[in-house]
Amino acid sequence: MQNANAQPGLSLAERIKAILVGSSGNLVEWYDFYVYAAFSLYFAKAFFPEGNQTAQLLNTAAIFAVGFLMRPIGAWLFGRMADRHGRRVSLTASVLLMCFGSALIAVTPVYATIGVAAPILLLLARMIQGLSLGGEYGTSATYLSEMATARHRGFYSSFQYVTLIGGQLTAMLVLILLQKVVLTPAELDAWGWRIPFAIGACLALIAFVMRRDLYETESFVRAKHHEGSIAELLRHPREVLIVIGLTMGGTLAFYTYTTYMQKFLANTAGFSKDTATLISASALFVYMILQPIVGAVSDVVGRRPVLVTFGVLGALTTVPILTAIERVRDPWEAFLLVIAGLAIVSCYTAINAVVKAELFPTSIRALGVGLPYALTVAAFGGTAEWIALWLKQAGHETYFYWYVSACIAVSLIVYATMRDTRDNSAIDRSAAD
Repeated sequence: MQNANAQPGLSLAERIKAILVGSSGNLVEWYDFYVYAAFSLYFAKAFFPEGNQTAQLLNTAAIFAVGFLMRPIGAWLFGRMADRHGRRVSLTASVLLMCFGSALIAVTPVYATIGVAAPILLLLARMIQGLSLGGEYGTSATYLSEMATARHRGFYSSFQYVTLIGGQLTAMLVLILLQKVVLTPAELDAWGWRIPFAIGACLALIAFVMRRDLYETESFVRAKHHEGSIAELLRHPREVLIVIGLTMGGTLAFYTYTTYMQKFLANTAGFSKDTATLISASALFVYMILQPIVGAVSDVVGRRPVLVTFGVLGALTTVPILTAIERVRDPWEAFLLVIAGLAIVSCYTAINAVVKAELFPTSIRALGVGLPYALTVAAFGGTAEWIALWLKQAGHETYFYWYVSACIAVSLIVYATMRDTRDNSAIDRSAAD
């Protein structure tokens, strides 16, 4: 195993390798987490047999939201670990925990076999996955930002969302492959939904092995102290509030156009499960390609103009786009509408991680990035699907469109008033100390 300490003066090739290995583990973590959302159309009735499709999806969405409630705990636990013991240690531990959560879902018996114990075990597995993913985001964002060179930090750190979206896309592609090639619809409903969770557990083990050999970042090694405590984090209240504010609208829009969109296309627009999955997967592929492009733009024009672009366009167009998707019946038109929404959201997702990392000093960076972000995602991102389905069941689905738009507008205020972190980066200040 390589030395955990960073090698002074790492070459560009070594930095790129570290970024790719670190982000590949991120892909696996997010694949494991999003397989649940991608396959919930198939396994919802296995764990919640009573009620119509919307009621079953509402139950699985509630458990999806519970996974997000565990993310702040994971952000605290693994962020503290990353700031005290190193980014590599935290990244390795988080992906191993994700492996266990995915394996548990893969082997859990259905409601007809063990009754209420089935949804309880599903809940436990999602809590474990939420704990793992809560630690992954802050540490991964910190690692990629610290490993990148200052001039291209927006570009390289955008690969966190390239791999995050790649994880979602991989989950969708596995679903399409199982739908179209491997299994019949009856087999997929009966037991085929277990396959992607088993695949995820195996991939997590591979990522664990890869991450054991990561270089530690120079910023962490050179830091004068490694506190990583809540008390130290609270000494940066302005930065914490900025993270909460800039995340609020972005995370809600992200989960609306990604994890919820497949269900929205099937449950509201009326497309078949297969068509809804294909539209979502195709849109995610284009969305993934946009991330490094937007990240590179932020290296040139700054972070704040890019965030303001998302805030303005998101606040103005969310209601029209979602209304149009609700009414569309042509798959190509639906695809273009989803792409329009995701292109706008790219101005948030491509750079939000690096902006947060650039706000905090090294000794508290992983916890500072991860914990306030996780709290905000739990409140707004993790509940997006549940709120949308609840309002639909109540007969007021369009209220959700306005809710998303309003949250983006609140975040726009933060974008317009915060400093541009590209030119005032705490990462560069730490390196100069």
